[in-house]
Amino acid sequence: MGAEAAVSFDSKDAVAPDRTDDAAIVSAAAGGDRIAFERLYRRHVGRVHGLCLRLTGHRETAEDCVQETFVQAWRGLGRFEGRSAFTTWLHRIAVNAVLARRRGPQSLETGLDPAAVDAERAAVDALPPLDLEAAILALPDGARHVLVLVGIYGFSHAEAAESLGVAIGTSKAQLHRARRLLAARLELPLEAP
Repeated sequence: MGAEAAVSFDSKDAVAPDRTDDAAIVSAAAGGDRIAFERLYRRHVGRVHGLCLRLTGHRETAEDCVQETFVQAWRGLGRFEGRSAFTTWLHRIAVNAVLARRRGPQSLETGLDPAAVDAERAAVDALPPLDLEAAILALPDGARHVLVLVGIYGFSHAEAAESLGVAIGTSKAQLHRARRLLAARLELPLEAP
């Protein structure tokens, strides 16, 4: 799979990962087996797409990040050492794709005007949330990123901190902030620490 090969997300492609180990499939894919890589893609695309969508808040941007994730995974599969689960490695690539898009020149290439994005976010913030997803999307970026990684995807604070390039204490503080903001936005009582 070269850089020119596009990996597109289609909901029919999302196959829930089963409990079997990915090791044999990863090994075959690392050896250049495209069918094995396609199996990995189908097995993990749904969760990667969900992660990217929750981190970006925009469907098109999330789809671009999913594509970039799987292109980078294909290119880097030979360097995967198996010290962590394949899903953890893949999710780190996805987080990096989202963060790179957010701070790199790619964000200018998408045609998104930063002022328009800020105005859209302010408009969304002014609306009462309709559901939990809307409330999560209204969180500040740092708090939302940590909430998604730790609270939804089950990353440890150390893994989230490493993926986001922040200190572990910052990850913990951002999770606390996210929970506090969600409780206020959803008008829920805060749990005692």
